[in-house]
Order: sequence, then C-alpha cells, then structure tokens
Amino acid sequence: MEQTLPRMIRKTALAYSDLPAQYSRLSSGDFQPCTYKELFENAMNFAGGLLSTGVKRGDLIGLISDNRQEWEQSDIGILAIGAIDVPRGCDATIKDLQYILSFTECKLVIVENTSQIKKILSIKSDLPKLERLIYFDKPAQAEADEAEKQNIELLSFDSILQKGISFRNENPNIIETEIEKGSWDDTAAIIFTSGTTGKPKGVMLSHGNFLTQLDELQERIYLNPGDRALCVLPIWHVFQRLCEYVILFQAGAICYSKPIGSILLADFQKLNPHLIPAVPRIFEAVYDGITRKMRKTGGIVYTLFKFFTSVAILHSRIDRRLFRKEARFSNDYLALQWIIFVIPWLLLYPVKLLGSGLFFSKIKAMLGRNFRVGIAGGAAYPKAVDEFFWAIGINIVEGYGMTETAPVVAVRPTACPVFRTIGSAIRGVQVRIVDHNGMVLGRCQKGVLQVKGGTVMKGYYKNEELTKKTITPDGWLDTGDIAIMTLNDELQLRGRIKDTIVLRGGENVEPLPIEMKLTESRFITSAVVVGQDQKYLGALIVPNQQEVKDWAQENGLQYDTFENFMLSENVQKLFEEEIANAVNAQNGFRMFEKINNFVLLKKEFEVGIELSAKQEIMRYRLNEIYEKEIESLFD
Repeated sequence: MEQTLPRMIRKTALAYSDLPAQYSRLSSGDFQPCTYKELFENAMNFAGGLLSTGVKRGDLIGLISDNRQEWEQSDIGILAIGAIDVPRGCDATIKDLQYILSFTECKLVIVENTSQIKKILSIKSDLPKLERLIYFDKPAQAEADEAEKQNIELLSFDSILQKGISFRNENPNIIETEIEKGSWDDTAAIIFTSGTTGKPKGVMLSHGNFLTQLDELQERIYLNPGDRALCVLPIWHVFQRLCEYVILFQAGAICYSKPIGSILLADFQKLNPHLIPAVPRIFEAVYDGITRKMRKTGGIVYTLFKFFTSVAILHSRIDRRLFRKEARFSNDYLALQWIIFVIPWLLLYPVKLLGSGLFFSKIKAMLGRNFRVGIAGGAAYPKAVDEFFWAIGINIVEGYGMTETAPVVAVRPTACPVFRTIGSAIRGVQVRIVDHNGMVLGRCQKGVLQVKGGTVMKGYYKNEELTKKTITPDGWLDTGDIAIMTLNDELQLRGRIKDTIVLRGGENVEPLPIEMKLTESRFITSAVVVGQDQKYLGALIVPNQQEVKDWAQENGLQYDTFENFMLSENVQKLFEEEIANAVNAQNGFRMFEKINNFVLLKKEFEVGIELSAKQEIMRYRLNEIYEKEIESLFD
C-alpha cells in the first residue's frame, strides 16, 4: 500500500493513463471524460502553482466547493505538496464559513463561484489572515471589485495551472520531491462535522486514515478498471470523499451528477454506471417514486405489482433464513427451518421469477445496463426500502462510519450481504460493545460501540480536551452509537445515546426505530419523535403533500387551501390511523413507545435548516425552530 494519497493516485495514473478518471457534464448535457493522465497532470500543475504563490508544507487551505472535477484535482495538488485542505460545500452558511475559516486561520481559500466569494468577502473582518482566493467559475465584476478593495488577490484555477506549468519547467521534479516527503501520518484534511449535535468540530484526518480502508473496501465494493460510479453527494463530506478515493484506487471513473430525481435517472441511462454511493434518502426517493408511479397507474397493473412485490419479499425472507443471510442473535435451528420452509421457498420462486419478468426487470432497467451496487451511508437505511430492493434483486448495501473514522468502520460486502446489518468491521479496524460503565459486553448484548484502528482520527483541531474525552488512553474512540454484535460478528445499529429520550417514568426510548417505521407510510415524508422529560411521546410529522392530495382526490374530498385541509378532521384522522398502525405492539413496540400526540408541519425539512449536508436531522435545531409546535404536543 502506498504511504500517501497522491502516491496512490500516481500509481493508478501510471498504470491506466488513458482510462477516463472523471466525467463532467457539459452545457449540452453530454459528459466529457478526463483521463487519469490528465487528472494527475492537472493536479501536479496545480501543486506547482500553489508553490509558486508561496504555499508551504503544512499550510491550511480552505476548499469551498461542491462535487466537480476541479475539486479532486485541487485536492490531489494540495496533498502532493504536504498542505492540508479544509473543505466545505456551497451550501455552507456565512456563519459556518466564518467559524471554520477563522478557526483554521486560512490564508488561501479555493472557492467554486461568485456566491462563495460574496460570502467570504462579507466576513473579511473576521478573517484577518486571508490573502488570496482561487476560483473555479469566473466571479461577477462586483465581487472582483470588492475583493480588490479589500486587498484580496483573486486568481482563477486555470491561471494557477499555467503558473504551475512554468514553475515546474523552472524547477524540474520539485513536485515529485515533495510527494516523496509525505508520510502515512501526515494530516491530509481537517473536516468539520456537519453539526447535527451542535457546534462543528474540526476532525484531523491523516493520509493513513483514508488509505487503511482501501485494503479491504476494494473487495467488499469492487470495481474493474474503467467501471463508472455515479457521484451525487457533497464532496466535502468524508463519505463521498472516501468513495472517490476508493474509485480512483481501483481505476474507476467518477461521474458527477445531482441528487435530483429526474437528473439522476437520466444520468443512469446516459452513463450506465456500475456503482452509486448515496445517503439513504436518495434510495428512499427512488423507492417512493416507483411505488407512487404504480399506485397512480392503478387497476390490475397496481394489484399485480403489489402481489408480486409481496411474494418477492416473502420469498426473500425465507431465503435469508435458509441461507443465513439474516442477522443472528441466537440458535436458529437451521435443520428445522429447512423442514418448515423449503416447500414454500420452492413454490414461491417461480412466482417471483414471473414478477421479475413483468415488473422488476423494468425497474432495474431504469438504473442502466451495468448497475451492480448502491452504497447507503451517512444515516440510517429504512428497513422497508432495504427489503424492497433486496426482494426485486437490486443490491444496495449499508455502510457505517463517522467523520472521526474517515469514515468507514463496517459495510456489508456486495457479494454476500447479511440483511439488517452493516457487516463486520473492515481489516485494520477493531470494534467492541461496552455498557455505560465501560465494561466490555459479549455478542448479542446491546451497548455503546467503540472503535480502534487505522481509521481513527488524529484528534480534534485545537481541542485536546474534547479529543481526550472521545478517545480513551489506549486508543478506543467512543462513537456515541448504540449497537449490538451478531453471533457472526456483524454489527447492527440501534440508535444514538444523545438521541435517547428519557420519559418522566424513567423509560428510555430510542426514537430512530419509531421514526423509520412511521416513514414507511406513503403519507409521511419525515417524522421526529420528541418527549424528553414528558409523560408520553409526541411526533413532528412532515406530510407527503402529493400523496395527501392524491388521497383526497381518490376519496372525493374538496378543500380551499392545502394548509386548511391539513387541519381538517379527515386528514387528522388519516394520520392518527397511520401512526397507530405503524407504532403498536404487533410491530414490536412497547406501550410507552406509543405516539400519543402529533403535529403536521407545513413544509419539508431543508438542508442547512433542519437537515445537515448529508440530510441527517439536526435534532437540536428542531427544538428551536419548532418550539411552539413541540410545546403544543404536551399542553
């Protein structure tokens, strides 16, 4: 294994110089390839350009941009000369940028466009050390004039490449020499957490943190040279960043798309990718789109679709039992299982095949000819969505990690996944489950997940005290996640410690399983369970407006405005029934986990307001934004 990321990418570029490394969308809608030779040469020229402007080894460089080919080229160039990038996306608020860039005291910031330049210039008084901005897209004249007024030098990405070419001609092999100076433990990036639990923390990640994962991920999520991966997530986030390193390590091609349904599905047809890493909400959106389309078709087609889907799910459940593809926490008496289920398994199989011919093959065709696997990471993957794709033969595997572990701890192998687990820990990583006193628990006992190994961060930037609280003296990182280990050492997540709700009666409630069950309803887009220090639980419900409107039309219900309709007795009763049908004893919930009251919110959650960049709910913000609504639940 190479010792730094630039050396790893150099090795791939030398071996597969003419293969496409990146595909970028042109204004015409077509995609233009960039070969490995071009990618690496641009990165080296960018590195030379940075050196020519005075950047030194160890300097911190802001990188504020969404996913695009210049991002990866800039990243490799920064790392090649031993500098450290501090990334964030274009959705970053002015407050985020003010905190991150002032805390890291960046002299140089790379930005995508005018909007980011405008944000940074507005907080220049808080960034006294900022001297220079490098942009990918040419800024508006007003921002260029303002930058000049504030003594900020503006340079284009292309001009830095030209400076780099001249600098390398005048200083032969200087970049290659810098690359050789790099080591496994050098800091590669300081990635600030998305702030779902409060103020962002700067996570220091080394080259070795990222490279540790590549050893086994090439086996669990394999690509052949030239295979394509559709990339839609924000590149500043560690999950997408690592995925791109995995792709480049295996000489695959990164295809830049958008997490918008119509664009994404069109790109599947154009590019025929083999892989897509995404947050669960994207797979959930595909699932909702399929079921909504079939429901609108109606008639015998919808009836048959429901029938064949039910058969496929039932057959898959039996198949998982018989072939031990399900999380196991006790003796499953396999011989007895075969006696009971082998006949139903055989009888259902041809019906499932017929369903595949009539429906499921058409769904698969929407993902192109080559699609092999999707990776769901960054948040909890809903069971209903997981089961649906498994049943119809679309392989989506769930992974787990956190920024502090760069990020992968475990991921289901694509070849032999085990349902409702995140797989076992990858090579180079150890895991253990402990109780609240720190005592190590055995298999099949629920507790807090701790991680140790080559992926664990160097620490929090300028926060040694928090680092000591998070990582034990012997190197175990406390994830704050509740988990349980199966008989075969796969991990299953059960929630987060900080999300745990404690009712007045002392009952501890994990909200995530309840929320995931609620969102299985076609009428519920998002649900957040609340009730800390209350007698009972309540829920904030984001309705699926289109589904509610369709339901009203199906039942001949008239209304003036949708907002008034949501307050009507018919709609309130509909959601009461949906919630009661989801959260009950039959579905495994205890009496105190019942939702006693709910409120329907007027708008969907938005990234940057209620959601983080990876579309996780920022619970602490909801208490502020929806304070009145939450209070009304417990009046």
